[in-house]
Amino acid sequence: MVASTASLRIVGAPAARRMSTSGLVMAVASALAFSSSGPLVKPLLEAGWSLGAALLVRMGVAALILSPALIRTVRRQPGFVRRHGWIILAFGLMPVLGCQLFFFSAMQRMPVAVALLIQYLAPVMLVVLAWVRTRRRPSALVLWGSVVAIVGLVLVVDISGAAFDLLGTILALCAAVCVCAYFLIAEHVSDDLPPLALASGGLITGAVIMAVLCGSGVMPFIAPPVSVVLAGVEVPWFVPLLWVGAVGTTLGYALGVKAVPRIGSRVASFVGLSEVLFALGFAWLLLAEVPAPVQFAGGALILVGVVLVRADAGSSVNPTTEVATLPAVPAP
Repeated sequence: MVASTASLRIVGAPAARRMSTSGLVMAVASALAFSSSGPLVKPLLEAGWSLGAALLVRMGVAALILSPALIRTVRRQPGFVRRHGWIILAFGLMPVLGCQLFFFSAMQRMPVAVALLIQYLAPVMLVVLAWVRTRRRPSALVLWGSVVAIVGLVLVVDISGAAFDLLGTILALCAAVCVCAYFLIAEHVSDDLPPLALASGGLITGAVIMAVLCGSGVMPFIAPPVSVVLAGVEVPWFVPLLWVGAVGTTLGYALGVKAVPRIGSRVASFVGLSEVLFALGFAWLLLAEVPAPVQFAGGALILVGVVLVRADAGSSVNPTTEVATLPAVPAP
């Protein structure tokens, strides 16, 4: 059975521009929220917390905060879970759980910078996917924007002297595929599949699966009552975890799934590269890890790449019409 296609609502150019602007703001805010997670979780892992415990608390707190959105949607729409259960499950398995597990597993086999670089190849993978699916060559702006952004990313993460690890590379590529799934799934939210309900359902799914993995011993669950030092201040373990769950994860997913339908998966994925820049800033502020000058240059190149890709998206919009509601995803 195929879910009914949401009607296309035509809006004027001013309304389309407002939607696009709000989408860009949400995408940047989402990247900012996500970027705070790494610098806050890292001291906990170094202090003895296991990855499974940190991820379970992170996803559990965010799922609890966003759960009212899913409950309201289920009450308003009889049969919601039956119609959208598979896509919510896919969102929980790939963008929520899979991305984190694959990335942190790759990080244990290779430098963090290399794992980040491979994971953030996702925007280029989306460009290639669109090229294959439509058989239309991307515009020069998109191609140049992709090249400039990736060069900037290489400078930011600084992979000099890193050794090659085949399994680590495969794991990081799996994380990149999960990032692609995040943008592709989020692009197809609609009135029938509200973005917050999708984010809430995905986080609940990811938290439940992680709880099963920890409870069965597949993922170690170690959560000692430690203290960590952030920005020169010693704080108890629950302070960084509450921030990561309530802000880094909740706002990251909530704003992200709202932003993608407004600006499209391609532009959103390139804007998502700013997460690397914000992460450098948080590491500088909280962990006293001062970025090198070449990393600032790389950040500037990433911004130039995003501007080029965004310029192409803007030039392709009809000045009088804009699709404001995307078709719903077919459900089995």
